[in-house]
Amino acid sequence: MDIIRAIILGIIEGITEWLPISSTGHLIIAEHFIGLQQSAAFKEMFDVVIQLGAILSVVVIYWHKLVPFNALLGSHKKTPREVQLTWRLWAKVFLACLPAIIIGFPLNDWLNAKFYNFISVAICLIVYGILFIVIERYWVPTHALSVLSVDKISYRFALYIGIFQVLALMPGTSRSGATIVGALLIGVGRAAAAEFTFFLGVPIMFGASLLKIVKYFKNGNGLDLYQFFILILACAVAFAVSMFAIRWLMDYVKKHDFTWFGKYRIVLGALLLLIAGITAFV
Repeated sequence: MDIIRAIILGIIEGITEWLPISSTGHLIIAEHFIGLQQSAAFKEMFDVVIQLGAILSVVVIYWHKLVPFNALLGSHKKTPREVQLTWRLWAKVFLACLPAIIIGFPLNDWLNAKFYNFISVAICLIVYGILFIVIERYWVPTHALSVLSVDKISYRFALYIGIFQVLALMPGTSRSGATIVGALLIGVGRAAAAEFTFFLGVPIMFGASLLKIVKYFKNGNGLDLYQFFILILACAVAFAVSMFAIRWLMDYVKKHDFTWFGKYRIVLGALLLLIAGITAFV
């Protein structure tokens, strides 16, 4: 049964990691009903490490945009100007990651211990859902979204977006949700905001996964062949689903705003509160 559960959780991760609707919120609901029959330590590590599959999808889809070395690009060679732009992109990405590295890693375990629960996640879902609706209806119409491509995002704007990413340390906020909200507030277009969010996820999620694996083994936990299999299976499913989710989101934001995601977050948050209330009385 854990094989089926791993597949379902991989699907949920692949869909929700890149959409601004909180993968944490969805995984909490899923685990409440179909949680893995494994130790608490393994499940905690599993929830983070399956993000590696989602990360790989970004690398595959945007390979030619992310790789600055012509030797790795096959027949598609970059001009010196394009190579320079790629290095600038990575400089902006790492600058945007600094706030999360400085603030996030030291506080991550404490925040998860205190706030990884139905009530906290539900509140964050609802608050940011309302923010999406307010920004799209009242802020965007009166403030031009003038930065329409990732290349046009300045180092200053990259740092601002990185500061907003720190808000995602609260479970239920959604990393993509926090960065997209921040990007819209400073005038970055929806497609550019979503794409830059994908790129930010590569070092952040890889680092978080590596740190979680190190802590898992450092605390004396082991990993048998069956656990390794369901972990790899979930990563593979998350990768395959993310390939579709990323492309879908990029097509969606070219024609629509993020209001629908805000409404969805509010409904999901209300559902979490309902489940928490029912659980408390049962």
